[in-house]
Amino acid sequence: MDLRADANVIEHARTSVRTVGLFAPAGYDPDPERLARASRYFESRGLRVVDAVDPAARDGRFAGTDAARVDALMRVVADPEVDVALALRGGYGSSRLLALVDFAAIATAVARGLRLVAHSDFTAIELALLAKTGSISFAGPMASYDFGGETVDAFTEEHFWRAVTEGRVDARFDTDHPPLQVEGLLWGGNLTMLTSLIGTPWLPDVDGGVLFIEDVNERPYRVERMLLQLHHAGILARQRAVLCGAFSGYQPLAYENDYDLDAALAHVRGVSTTPLVPGLPFGHVPRKLTLAVGAPVSLRIADGRCRIEQSFGVRPS
Repeated sequence: MDLRADANVIEHARTSVRTVGLFAPAGYDPDPERLARASRYFESRGLRVVDAVDPAARDGRFAGTDAARVDALMRVVADPEVDVALALRGGYGSSRLLALVDFAAIATAVARGLRLVAHSDFTAIELALLAKTGSISFAGPMASYDFGGETVDAFTEEHFWRAVTEGRVDARFDTDHPPLQVEGLLWGGNLTMLTSLIGTPWLPDVDGGVLFIEDVNERPYRVERMLLQLHHAGILARQRAVLCGAFSGYQPLAYENDYDLDAALAHVRGVSTTPLVPGLPFGHVPRKLTLAVGAPVSLRIADGRCRIEQSFGVRPS
């Protein structure tokens, strides 16, 4: 992978993105300085920041009440000057908002050019948006973890700006999967949030798609159990491939012996014919792609390298 940020890509952001809106749909950030650093990151690039985050707001583990968090999201979405709406962080809380969100209003904003970006817990809202309206959103970095640190990963930065300004994804990564070539609608995100939507009206009904998954702090047996749930629900069989991102944040236990994530995936491969492709640079890790949820994708694997490509319309807001 080329980890150097492309200066031309980032410079292009100055003309195609003018305003970034920040909102907190789930947990609060215990370090308010991260929000300040994220704002400075965008402002230093000549962009205006619309900040709908109250860093002092608390309601238990949440960044304000459910009503307040939905209001902040919808205020950012409704602002005609906001080009990119970026979530502060995940945690937990987006599931509580599903019945409160005006997805038609978000779809209208997306149609005029809004790029809605987040991952983790926000997967619930992104998949619900796809299920209800067919609108594209972006699984990618968030304000606190990715733009609010002491440094911003160059790979993450470049692919974020390329997706939201040029309307394309083009990346290569190493994988141990055999040669494969498929195309389909890209959808997915956090595996826990995805499986929590099974049997609800918020899960997209995707046939012939390419599913991507990641998770954090989930032991291999839990990952296996969730993938088996997707298998038994008939969802895996309807996909052309599953891209496996990072499953980070857990430590092996002596009790588990040699049962690790590879063993869990091997078991799922034994019961499902859908290809599981490891190595996708995405998840709760510093280095991540920005992916268009709900847009077509092409996937080609040869000689231990996977190329993923997306091309989709991004119009100025």
